[in-house]
Amino acid sequence: MEMKMKYQKIILILQVAVLGLTGCQNASHEEYSISQFIKTTSIRGSSFSPDESEILFSSDETGVFNAYTISVNGGKTTALTTTTGNSIFATTFFPNDRRILYRGDQGGNEIWHIYLRNEDGSAKDLTPGENERALFGGWAYDEKSFFYTSNKRNPKYMDVYEMDIETFKPTLIFTNDEALNFGGVSNEKRYLVFGKTDTRDNSNIYLYDLKEKNLELITEHEGDINHRPAEFSTDSKQLYYLTDKDSEFNYLVEYDIQTGNRKIFQKESWDIAYMYFSRSGKYRVLGINQDAQTVIKVFDTTTERQISFPKLPAGNVASVSISKSEKLMSFYHGGAKSPSDLYAHTIGEREYSRLTNSMNPEINPSYLAEAEVIRYKSFDGMEIPAVYYKPPNVKQGDKIPALVWVHGGPGGQSRVGYRALIQYLANHGYAVLAVNNRGSSGYGKTFQTLDDQAHGEGDLDDCVSAKDFLISTGYIDENKIGIIGGSYGGYMVMAALAFRPEDFEVGVNIFGVTNWIRTLKSIPPWWEAARLSLFKEMGNPETQEDYLYNISPLFHAKNIVKPVMVLQGANDPRVLQVESDEMVAAVRKKGVFAEYIVFEDEGHGFVKKENQIKGYGAILQFLDNYLKKNS
Repeated sequence: MEMKMKYQKIILILQVAVLGLTGCQNASHEEYSISQFIKTTSIRGSSFSPDESEILFSSDETGVFNAYTISVNGGKTTALTTTTGNSIFATTFFPNDRRILYRGDQGGNEIWHIYLRNEDGSAKDLTPGENERALFGGWAYDEKSFFYTSNKRNPKYMDVYEMDIETFKPTLIFTNDEALNFGGVSNEKRYLVFGKTDTRDNSNIYLYDLKEKNLELITEHEGDINHRPAEFSTDSKQLYYLTDKDSEFNYLVEYDIQTGNRKIFQKESWDIAYMYFSRSGKYRVLGINQDAQTVIKVFDTTTERQISFPKLPAGNVASVSISKSEKLMSFYHGGAKSPSDLYAHTIGEREYSRLTNSMNPEINPSYLAEAEVIRYKSFDGMEIPAVYYKPPNVKQGDKIPALVWVHGGPGGQSRVGYRALIQYLANHGYAVLAVNNRGSSGYGKTFQTLDDQAHGEGDLDDCVSAKDFLISTGYIDENKIGIIGGSYGGYMVMAALAFRPEDFEVGVNIFGVTNWIRTLKSIPPWWEAARLSLFKEMGNPETQEDYLYNISPLFHAKNIVKPVMVLQGANDPRVLQVESDEMVAAVRKKGVFAEYIVFEDEGHGFVKKENQIKGYGAILQFLDNYLKKNS
């Protein structure tokens, strides 16, 4: 008996030890390579096939984007295109056959062409002009043609064309000499709607009557008020548009085309980002920008009751499409720790089909960072919203490095969602605070205008004040905080290093503006509609050169004392490569370390996986060398 109890005691001790080891393993942290993160698939778009048995979408699973189809019940994907060069982005099935439209450019130059893929796999460029930029504008309700915009007549202006799908001969239906932005066509093809941007804070809506050949301003007003077209009613009697008149946030207005009467149709507590109807008008889809996340609401228009989505895992629903029969719905669902996947759902039922599995199965989401929407006080007491990614393996007593992440724009927004680079950095021990500094969208029009012609000032101070929040957590090393961002965020990186040279230990500039005089003078011609808006916000390079000189980091490179890394696409039409060339040369001339990577086959954003692996991997190595090891 005594011997038996002794053995039981030994077994119990061994069991406790095993449990202890298991607990240590569960508490451990696994780091993943950049190749593993980039092996995760990005998918875009969704279009139901005419028989509603399949969905068309784009995926970069082969390294570049191609067009694929998948059954609404799930299963294997079918590749419709197999390019290994320039990415192909699927647009739509034809309404009554299996032909598709897709778009593509050359190396990221954003000179988009519209392509036809026939059922036999052959392809044709429908907008073959050498410098022609063309964008799909929707199918005609009678399904005999589609609309698109093109600048082949004048590089500055996007005219509206109708393309017959039997002959594929385009017809010019609106000559655009007023820098208008095409917004859609009414179902009976009588009215075209356009937006006209005067400034970021002031815009109008015009209706063009194809029968009467008359262009009418329908939003005449005084002061700074934004108006943006949303959707025609299915019977073409009403136009719905978004406005912020007497409001901080955009809401929906219903405008009667014949009488000119208008009324508030729907308001929310945040910006309504978009609205559209299903084909017969049975359903209305609403997208709301709610505190850095998109909230989707779908209404049955016969009852005005909101349609419930099936019970899904934690995350957000986005990009809802409703089939022509109005029986099926597709949507994307994902979160900070899970990239978006495509789903199909029969409206009114509880079940759904998950069609894709984007996350690399080698990655355990428990080793990724949650995204928490927080607010912190800036230098003047203003509350600044931000999205915080805390590394999952932080232990008591740790002192870890951190990064202030700045979004693009100007006027962009950091939002909750999966971002491979952020998760890669968090997985390797970096806290990331994605700030929505004053001037960001999504928090009311007053907040968005606070940095107009004051860039590199209060907005930059908001980024510096983000350090106080990071330090207040108790586990961030105040001597190991860097700043990172792309496009306008890249400008903020260089502004921080040039104008606040001691505040951040390192900077990572991803295709950021460094010379505002050149950038604003070299705006691509197809941005003519936004030119004046940019000038009002940033400054006019013809009349305010001194101001733009003062806010351009290139001309203050002598102040930079901290290491910087710069990444650039050679074909970028928005931020020219020369911007980064000159910035890097100026920093190196001062004797400060500057690492520089140029991708010859990319534009304003890196879409090829091999380039993402090289670029993002180099970012981590740079940070490990110059931030994590810094003391």
